[in-house]
Amino acid sequence: MTNKLIYFIGNWKMFGDFSSIKIINKLNKFYSKFKKIHYRNKIILCVPYTLIHFFKEKNKSKHIYFGAQNCHQHQTNGPFTGSISASMIKKVGAQYVILGHSENRSSGDTNHKIRDKIKSALNEKLRIIFCIGETFKERKEKKTISVLRKQIKGSIDKKYNLNKIIIAYEPVWSIGTGNVPQKNELRKIFIFIKREIKKTFKIKSFPIVIYGGSVNAKNISMFSSISEIDGFLIGGASQSSKKFIDIIKNYYK
Repeated sequence: MTNKLIYFIGNWKMFGDFSSIKIINKLNKFYSKFKKIHYRNKIILCVPYTLIHFFKEKNKSKHIYFGAQNCHQHQTNGPFTGSISASMIKKVGAQYVILGHSENRSSGDTNHKIRDKIKSALNEKLRIIFCIGETFKERKEKKTISVLRKQIKGSIDKKYNLNKIIIAYEPVWSIGTGNVPQKNELRKIFIFIKREIKKTFKIKSFPIVIYGGSVNAKNISMFSSISEIDGFLIGGASQSSKKFIDIIKNYYK
């Protein structure tokens, strides 16, 4: 089930300014020293809209890619004050976009709306990082599998190109809490997600599925032992070049 390429995706959330380019520079410096891992992973930083173009212009490395953290479901221009379309983020240099994050779901993103956003982003040839995950209450009530199945089937159309969609399993109860699923539980969930998507959408190979939720340099070794995990969506730790680099280094120990 394992894909050879491991993804390290940073979600900066509402963080960063022009001076944060120093984080990008330190990541590039790290890569210049550890060339042997270039072909084994991909770094993607999903930063605020205000920084995408600036970082894209200033970054000279081919090893770091940039993405946005959300987009509006409407394809082009429209009367949507404060919103950003997939077309807009594509034009400023984004190659990826996070959709379905629990923080956006809590603000009103339904499965139907997320499906429209995915369609809009795919039409702009953006790659999708699609988040799914259960709340603590849903986990306690043993609804994890049914919740994930509903989110997958409700947000992904059978016409979509699954090769352009990375699935990010992010249990809501784990984000920012320091709590993570147990190893055996996590492996079962990843096997379910991969098999469910392969079966439902009748694709030839298993999809790329990554984990997000309190990932840090200490627990990354546990995650690295689960072969079904194809990478990580990293929140707060990605806002520090040292913490982000330590996660990457420790993964390969």
